[in-house]
Amino acid sequence: MNYHDIAEIVIVVGGMLVLSPALASHFEAVFGGKRHPLSFLGPVEAAFYRLARLDTEEMDWKAYAFSVLTLGLVSIAVLAAILMGQAFLPLNPRHFAGMRWDLALNTAISFVTNTDWQSYSGESTLSYFSQAVGLAVQNFLSAAVGVSVAVAVIRGIVSRGQAGLGEKAGIGNFWVDMTKTVLYILLPLSIIVALILVSQGVVQSLGDYVKFHALAAAGSGSGTASGAREGLIPLGPAASQIAIKQLGTNGGGFFGQNSAHPFENPTPLSNIVELLSLILIPAALPLLFGRMTGRKRQGRAIFGVMFAVFALCAIAAIGAELHWGSLEGKELRVGMSNSTLWAVMTTMTSTGAVNAMHDSLAPLAGMIPLINLMLGEVIFGGVGSGLYGMFALVFIAVFIAGLMVGRGPEYLGKKIEAREVQLSMVAIVAPNFVILVFAAIAASVPQALASLGNPGAHGLTEILYAFASAAGNNGSAFAGLSTNTYFWNLMLGAGMFIGRYGVILPILAAAGGLAGKKAVPESSGTFRTDNLIFGVLLFFVIFIVAGLTHFPALTLGPILDHLGMVGAAR
Repeated sequence: MNYHDIAEIVIVVGGMLVLSPALASHFEAVFGGKRHPLSFLGPVEAAFYRLARLDTEEMDWKAYAFSVLTLGLVSIAVLAAILMGQAFLPLNPRHFAGMRWDLALNTAISFVTNTDWQSYSGESTLSYFSQAVGLAVQNFLSAAVGVSVAVAVIRGIVSRGQAGLGEKAGIGNFWVDMTKTVLYILLPLSIIVALILVSQGVVQSLGDYVKFHALAAAGSGSGTASGAREGLIPLGPAASQIAIKQLGTNGGGFFGQNSAHPFENPTPLSNIVELLSLILIPAALPLLFGRMTGRKRQGRAIFGVMFAVFALCAIAAIGAELHWGSLEGKELRVGMSNSTLWAVMTTMTSTGAVNAMHDSLAPLAGMIPLINLMLGEVIFGGVGSGLYGMFALVFIAVFIAGLMVGRGPEYLGKKIEAREVQLSMVAIVAPNFVILVFAAIAASVPQALASLGNPGAHGLTEILYAFASAAGNNGSAFAGLSTNTYFWNLMLGAGMFIGRYGVILPILAAAGGLAGKKAVPESSGTFRTDNLIFGVLLFFVIFIVAGLTHFPALTLGPILDHLGMVGAAR
């Protein structure tokens, strides 16, 4: 590790710690109806409600969940239609044909669920219309859904309760939350980031691909045919999509190599900006929770646990890669340390963007991103999804704490009862079911195994990573697995859908139940949830849940792969 590597890590981590509190303050003003620097856009917001004829009344959790699910299903249908019919749509200078139905369905589910898994290479498959109108729009909408759900869950927790309403108590209006998130948060930040990326050389164009003539064909002699020296430089509206793919923890690459491509990530500054972009909103949301509750220590407690796990995983992965890894599969302009840091951050934040191949990481270094996915990506998680996923673990930790101190578990004055615990367990089990059961099916089906690029423990790691990425709505791939087949497109599509809505719906139901409960005053016997003791308890709950569930699979995958590598080297 050299000084440049250390400087980039310090800048990224320091930038997150400095900027996330300021962003949390802006979020509080936006969702609290206070004045903020973008309040002058209020007439635009009001005009949108009128034109769309949206009901802005407060919703209970059932209406909120129905709106989330309806938007998701309609978006999947529309995006799949765009992808299959792109040959007949404008902005298609390369005259790309429409996608096959299973790949289109997989891609539509992927982008609508904030996963952005790609079984194709963008520059050779998608038109500019599909990229900008299809995928980029979903990058905004899927990210806004995550933030909206997180804010709705916070409202359910902090609500003082309304007598007689029960689960009919309001947790906000989904369409209003969505509009505010896009208009006041995602769009302004995306404009800023896109302009910075363009200044660094990230391509942003609607022009056709550019033909070039190489001075000499690679590995050729004087007799090489001139046709071999010709090629195409792909262009497109990349910077605008890369900005929101990072800010919205979407991660889908405009080009096949994602942020390892020089047109997506050309300089050290663009690498820093993209890393900061993917962590800022997830890091700000737990601090927003503290502000909305009026107890900033509550938000800092959750933030502290997230940061502790992040630091532990980053140190472990970078250390393992520096000890056992190599430059194979990494961009020389990025280096081993920052490639590994990116792999850790992109799997902790549900982003899925890559600037190196995870398949090329040393087995133990590659295990850390896999563990991040298996934890449910709650450290710091996707925009919104990390926080509401963490709440499921918080409710379990509070329930355990209640058993330890011998009194009914409470969180911010709200009783955590059997219903909240059961719903939290559904949210925790749903993605784990996808990872283990779907991986077991894939390991038993010859058509699925035919897509593997590697046998043995490494091949099992590829399968586990694919379904963990789908279930966690991450979208990064371990590489070495050819997934553009009917089996993989449909199985991964189902996994992405379950991983998204199998968590959102039970957590919204729990929030709705909490919203209808009267808060009870704290007493001397109340177990505090804003101190180091609770932080340590939550830390161990996170790892015990993931460890007990996934340790056998990790042993047969990356751990066995590491032992085989070390044994072969002796």
